[in-house]
Amino acid sequence: MSKNETPGTAKKGLFRIIFSRTGIMLLLILLQLILFFRIPYYLGENMRYIYGVLMILTVIVVIYIINDKGNPAFKMTWMLFVIIFPLVGSLFYIYVKIQPETRYLHRRLDSLKIETAPYMRQNPDVVQAMWASKSANANLAYYLSHQLGFPTYRNTEVKYLPLGEYKFKYMISELKKAKKFIFMEYFIVEEGYMWNTILEVLKAKVKEGVEVRFMYDGMCAITMLPYNYPAQLRKFGIKCRMANAVRPFLSTVQNNRDHRKICVIDGKVGFTGGINIGDEYINKKERFGHWKDASVMLRGDAVQSLTMMFLEMWNVYERSAENYEKYLTPQRKGLKRELGYVIPYGDSPFDNENVGEEVYFHILNHAKKYVHIMTPYLILDNEMMTTLTRVAKSGIEVVIIMPHIPDKWYAFVVAKTYYKELIEGGVQIYEYTPGFVHAKVFVSDDDTATVGTINLDYRSLYLHFECGAFIYNNAEVDKIERDFQQTLAKCHKVTLMEVKNRTLVTKIAGQILRLAAPLM
Repeated sequence: MSKNETPGTAKKGLFRIIFSRTGIMLLLILLQLILFFRIPYYLGENMRYIYGVLMILTVIVVIYIINDKGNPAFKMTWMLFVIIFPLVGSLFYIYVKIQPETRYLHRRLDSLKIETAPYMRQNPDVVQAMWASKSANANLAYYLSHQLGFPTYRNTEVKYLPLGEYKFKYMISELKKAKKFIFMEYFIVEEGYMWNTILEVLKAKVKEGVEVRFMYDGMCAITMLPYNYPAQLRKFGIKCRMANAVRPFLSTVQNNRDHRKICVIDGKVGFTGGINIGDEYINKKERFGHWKDASVMLRGDAVQSLTMMFLEMWNVYERSAENYEKYLTPQRKGLKRELGYVIPYGDSPFDNENVGEEVYFHILNHAKKYVHIMTPYLILDNEMMTTLTRVAKSGIEVVIIMPHIPDKWYAFVVAKTYYKELIEGGVQIYEYTPGFVHAKVFVSDDDTATVGTINLDYRSLYLHFECGAFIYNNAEVDKIERDFQQTLAKCHKVTLMEVKNRTLVTKIAGQILRLAAPLM
C-alpha cells in the first residue's frame, strides 16, 4: 500500500475490481473450471463402477489426440492434462472439440476466401520474374498464392518505420488525405493521446463523406474500452465492431484473438507491423522502458491484399453482401524494377496452414550469410528450435534481439529456458537494455525481410489471426538491417554463464511453466 493510500481506498479498489465487468467475467469462467474439477466428487460412490468406462474414454481421447491434425506440442499438453485428470481432462477436451462456434468460423472464413479470390489473383509475369531473380523466393510465392491466395506484387513502394512514433506521424498524415474509405483493424486500442488524435481525424473524415470502418479485438473490452464502445463510435458515423467478442464461458474460440494490425487508406496506402493503438507504442507513456517497435507503410499494388484481408475479417459476422470492387487498389502500369517484390500475407488458426512460421522457416532455410530477428517472446516448438540451431551450426549468423524489460514475467521466464540450447547451438541472443522490444522482424542477406505482427511463440504461430509483409529486393531491406544494427548497439549479449547462473526459483518456475508453453 502506498503512503497516500488508506485502507478504505484499498478496499474500494478491491471491490471495484471484483464487481467490474472483468471481475465478473473471470469469476464466471472460474466457476465453470471448478465445476469441471468437481465432477468426480459429484459421482461419489459411482466412481468405482464407471472406472472401466473412464479408462476406455481416456484411451479413446488420447488416441484421437495423437491422430488429430495439429502441432505435437499442443497434443502433448492435452495428453498430459487428460492423463493427470482422466475424467475432467477427457470431458473438457470433448467439450472444446464439439463447439459449434469454432466450426462456424471455419466455414465462414472459407466462404469469404472464395468471395475474395477473384481479387487476389497472381500476375504470372511477376512470379516468372522472381524465378529469374531468386528461385527459392519464387517457391514461397507459389505456396502463398496457390495454397493461401496471397499474390506477389511489384510496383509497390515500401517505407520501413522503425518506431511507433514514426508510424503514428505517417498514419495521421495519410488518414488526413483520405477521399474514399479508411479501414482499420487492431488488436489493442486504448484511450489516450494516440487514439484520441486518430479518432478526431476519423470523425472529421466521416463529415467529409469518407467511409470509415474500425475493428478491434474483443479483449479490449476487458479492461481498455467500454463494452458498448462500437455503439459510441457509430454515433459519429464510424462503422465499428469488435472481432471475437469475449464472453464469460469456456471456449477455444476465446484463444483465437485478432492480433492483426492493418490500416488501409483509399486502397492506395496500407500499414502493418507490430504497433497497436496505445500511448506506450509511441513512447508517449512509459510502461517497460523504451518501447522498440516496427512497422511498414506500403503504397501501390500490394495494398489490395491488406484491403481484402480486412474485408474478410469484417464480414465474418456480416450478413449483407460486400461490394469488393468498390475498394480495389488502382494497379499501376509498367514495371518499376527497383521496388522489388512484396507479399502481404495473413495467418488464420482455421486454415490448417502455419503461414507465419512457414515464412520464418523459409527465410532461415535459404539464408546464405545471416538471419537477424527481433521478437518480444521466445516460446518455441521443436521445429523452430531445431531450425534455428541447425542454421547457426551451418555457419550462418543467427542473432535474436529480445526485451530486457519484459511485459509478461511468465513468458520471459519460459523464454529463458530456451536460451541454453540456442546459445550452445550457435544462436546469439541479445537483450534490449533500454526497455521492451515489441517488433516482429526477420531480415536476411541484405535482400530479404518480413515485418508483421507474428511473435515467436505458440499463440502467434498457431492460435491468432496474424499478418505481415514479405519484402524482397527492395531498398528498404537495407534500412531494416541498419535499424537492427542500431538496436543491437543498445543491447546486452546474453552469455551461457548468465543462463547457468539463473536463480533456482527462476529455473524451476520456467521448467514448470514450459509444460503449459503452448497456452502462453
